[in-house]
Amino acid sequence: MEKTHTTVLRVLVGSQAHGLEAPESDVDFRSVFVIPTADMFRLGFKYESTRLREGRPEGQMDEASWEVGRFLALAVQCHPLVLETFLAPVTTMDEWGKELRGLFPAVWSARRAYDAFLGYAANQRKKFLEKKDGRPEKYAAAYVRVLYNLCELLRSDSFAVRIADTPVGETIGRIKQGQMSAGAVIDLGEDWMQEAARRLETCRHEADLERVNGFLIRLRKAFLV
Repeated sequence: MEKTHTTVLRVLVGSQAHGLEAPESDVDFRSVFVIPTADMFRLGFKYESTRLREGRPEGQMDEASWEVGRFLALAVQCHPLVLETFLAPVTTMDEWGKELRGLFPAVWSARRAYDAFLGYAANQRKKFLEKKDGRPEKYAAAYVRVLYNLCELLRSDSFAVRIADTPVGETIGRIKQGQMSAGAVIDLGEDWMQEAARRLETCRHEADLERVNGFLIRLRKAFLV
């Protein structure tokens, strides 16, 4: 990453963060970077909102990075992978990153989270049933995990990234190891979807966009010089 771009937050994600890693598991990271504000006003400026660095054969490591403006835009849409970034184990963080993490209660709303997590779960279920990449167990585990996380969020205003330490950790571990039938996985997912719908009825959490915008404006001003 160029010196003109500042990484304010980097977290560990994937199976290592979920507590479901195997010896052959990749190490995955997500990060948030900031473009100098002055660059945005220069002729020919092209906004690079997302970056992806894929793993090398000798050491599998993937990292997805978002520019802070894009990151927050996805956050208020309640994209599950973005919300997870607020809660995942930190590997690098400055003061701006710390304040960014503190915005978690302000970025999500119950209805948007419900829709976004169910949409993500449906995509994972599709990949599971299609046996994408020859790794259906990976997508089956993600399908159930994200639905459980949604139920946690709607109940307690947060969710556990380390799924292995939750009441469903053992079950999801068995799913990832291919020890549950497709029918049993789908039934479990349906149960958690029904539970999420029940919890949505009583969850009234709303985003605080004024707080989010206030943070972004202060950050842009600070990175102007």
